[in-house]
Amino acid sequence: MAANDVSTAIFDFHAQEPFWQGRWAEKGCFDVPDVPPADRPKYYVLEMFPYPSGQLHVGHVRNYTLGDVVARYKRARGYAVMHPMGWDAFGLPAENAARERGVHPGTWTLQNIATMRETLQRLGFSLDWKREIATCLPDYYGQQQKLFLDMLQSGLVERRDAAVNWDPVDQTVLANEQVVDGRGWRSGALIEKKTLSQWFLKITDFAEPLLEGLKTLDRWPERVRTMQERWIGRSEGARVRFALHNPPKGFSSEQDGLEVFTTRPDTLFGLSFVGIAADHPLAQKVAEDNAEAAAFIEECRRIGTSEEAINTTEKRGFDTGLRVANPFDPEKTAPVWIANFVLTEYGTGAVFGCPCGDQRDLDFARKYHLDVPSVLLPSGEDEASFAVEDKAVTGDATLYHSGFLNGESTKEAIPSAIAKLEELGVGHGVTNWRLRDWGISRQRYWGCPIPIIYCDSCGAMPVPQEQLPVVLPEDVTFDRPGNPLDHHPTWKHVECPHCGKPAQRETDTFDTFVDSSWYFARFTSPKASTPTVREAVDGWLPVDQYIGGVEHAILHLLYARFFTRAMQKTGHLDLTEPFSGLFTQGMVTHASYRDGDQWLYPEEVEQRGDAVVRKDNGQPVKVGRSEKMSKSKRNTVSPVEIIERYGADTARWFVLSDSPPERDMEWTASGVAAAGRFMQKLYRQVQEVAQRDPIGSEHGDAGDDLRRITHRTIVAVTEALEGFTPNVAVARLHQLSSALGEAEKGSGEGLSAARREAATVLTLLISPMVPHLAEELMALLEPGGKLVVERSWPEADDALLVVQKVTIAVQVNGKLRGTITCPPDAPKEAVLQQAKADPNVIKAIEGKRIVKEIHVPNRIVNLVVAG
Repeated sequence: MAANDVSTAIFDFHAQEPFWQGRWAEKGCFDVPDVPPADRPKYYVLEMFPYPSGQLHVGHVRNYTLGDVVARYKRARGYAVMHPMGWDAFGLPAENAARERGVHPGTWTLQNIATMRETLQRLGFSLDWKREIATCLPDYYGQQQKLFLDMLQSGLVERRDAAVNWDPVDQTVLANEQVVDGRGWRSGALIEKKTLSQWFLKITDFAEPLLEGLKTLDRWPERVRTMQERWIGRSEGARVRFALHNPPKGFSSEQDGLEVFTTRPDTLFGLSFVGIAADHPLAQKVAEDNAEAAAFIEECRRIGTSEEAINTTEKRGFDTGLRVANPFDPEKTAPVWIANFVLTEYGTGAVFGCPCGDQRDLDFARKYHLDVPSVLLPSGEDEASFAVEDKAVTGDATLYHSGFLNGESTKEAIPSAIAKLEELGVGHGVTNWRLRDWGISRQRYWGCPIPIIYCDSCGAMPVPQEQLPVVLPEDVTFDRPGNPLDHHPTWKHVECPHCGKPAQRETDTFDTFVDSSWYFARFTSPKASTPTVREAVDGWLPVDQYIGGVEHAILHLLYARFFTRAMQKTGHLDLTEPFSGLFTQGMVTHASYRDGDQWLYPEEVEQRGDAVVRKDNGQPVKVGRSEKMSKSKRNTVSPVEIIERYGADTARWFVLSDSPPERDMEWTASGVAAAGRFMQKLYRQVQEVAQRDPIGSEHGDAGDDLRRITHRTIVAVTEALEGFTPNVAVARLHQLSSALGEAEKGSGEGLSAARREAATVLTLLISPMVPHLAEELMALLEPGGKLVVERSWPEADDALLVVQKVTIAVQVNGKLRGTITCPPDAPKEAVLQQAKADPNVIKAIEGKRIVKEIHVPNRIVNLVVAG
């Protein structure tokens, strides 16, 4: 193309993006060996792998683009980068699809994987596809079964009876979070409390190290560490045994006292009531002979047992008629209530209420007209007149009306109270944990089979190693509720591996969180016949940069940290923390559109003047606020449509440029279009340089300013990418492009060389963000040269980073009158002389007396005048 045609040049992304992807694949640019090479530092970049629902959404694009920027940048800095991809492929949605569409879950899942893989590849992510895994394939979940059996042998697995939420329609256990208003989140059926034998992973064995390990994760967001700390929930306190008066008939002698865990034993003199959970054995015993108690317990069950449900529900109780003695003053007794805010899973399932020191207890006591003994005296209050009204004492206070604790601060009184409880033999100091063992049994087909065989003679037996993997049967039906494995005619019937008698397989499958708790380790040797290969896993782990949504801050990340410790204990790797760095990106939002009760997709509407209307009939639509993209409100955007219209690089550039990556970003058509225009502008700019400015031009004075901007941009973009602020890098690259545009108008010795240098640096610096365009630009600048992905990151010339001039504002009586440029740190007298010589300043001070001269080096001159 001739030079005068540059203004109309177009980057043909339809042709060039697939071309460059082919070149990368052909040369194996993103492949790394199983063991990190000795001649380069390793860097492991990983984004949380997706569930194959069928289509990528723009949130995926943002997540994987952020990871790809890190991967490409680190490669350019000389690292051996592992950047793999896989699929979190088991789960209930596939089973639901089987029921609703008459398709096998495996068929549905693998079709979705193929569709989503194609989109990821079109986006040009620098992934090592040779390491691809899918958790639904036997070569993955068979190794997971081996891990489970190793953990079983190491004492990290236990089978026991547990109370569960049972959905009688779907015939499966539901987590607390899946119970909504007492009903199953999918079926709508009233949930039943049921006791089932369940398999548990003993995560509580690692409660202390999981908590302490958070202190070492200095490259994790503070809020994620805080969320995990609260979830683990260490609390120091005491177990207190209350003597129970008039216990119900048949209450066992071992439980004729009521044990309570408390973090505030110092307030026992303020005892008003004891609250017990609806599932507490004492509550169950009371309900046997009391229909009202039974009805209240049933009501408690229907609000769910998650903390969120408990915290948002009106606090209610039922008086059992039972009473307990105060352990510090046995002559005083208090009532026992069944309370809907007491969690069975926390402590002992019982709490004592001290209304003067706890707002929830105070509200409860006022509601039911219970005593409110005052035992905490705030600083500055008179004990003769102070009384608790509608606000509990929650700050520092002194104990009073509290016998031997009188006069002690709350901090002093807690150990004193524990010592007294131990002296009396009615309690002892303990550390309590909110964390509970992880129940992993699920009554579903589409999951990893639990490798256990049940024999009437031998009990629960592990499947022998040589019989692994236990593969899911293909010939299942979904025409009946419940788990198809339960009613499969042959699959579950086997011989006992120990005695040879008829036996049955475990038909429960693993919670799918198990699948995602170790996949990062499997990526290091994805085809191995063992879960890990020590040389590979020890070489690549930990993951240097992990990226994903903050919604996974607790369960997935906590389970992965536990699994890493469990795998260390069973000899599969040798570290405790799987992810050195964690980044949690914000969501992608979009406005919603509605015509009456009908939600519309963004492509169904358009802007006409000040109104947004339907494309098909021109009728105005209601525009909702920008919020998280969701299928229900149809405010989603297909990445495929963006790629088709603007190209993959435009989509990548836009998701990086709009806002800091940890914040939510709004997807707008105008923003994407602007990003597309900038891609084309860069193409035309660099093509003009390639045609106008010959290779080998000499540097000269005319190009010095552009060269300084170029090298400062290298520093700025490098710092931005190191600091995980790609939006800042994008802004600086816009500035370099503008500077190059200005330089294209000039002439003079050295400007041609400076332009070519700027264009080359610009090409290298944009390459992590828009790799296809970068390759195309480099091919223009250096035909037949190396690929961009094979080149090193540019290095700034320190000599060009030195500031040559500073601009100083000149004020008269505080009002700006002009600016001057001087060498940095120029002498005060020289600066003042130059300032006074400025024509506008001369005019402002003419005929007036300068009474004060203010000089702020390198920034401001202010002349104060009178007259």
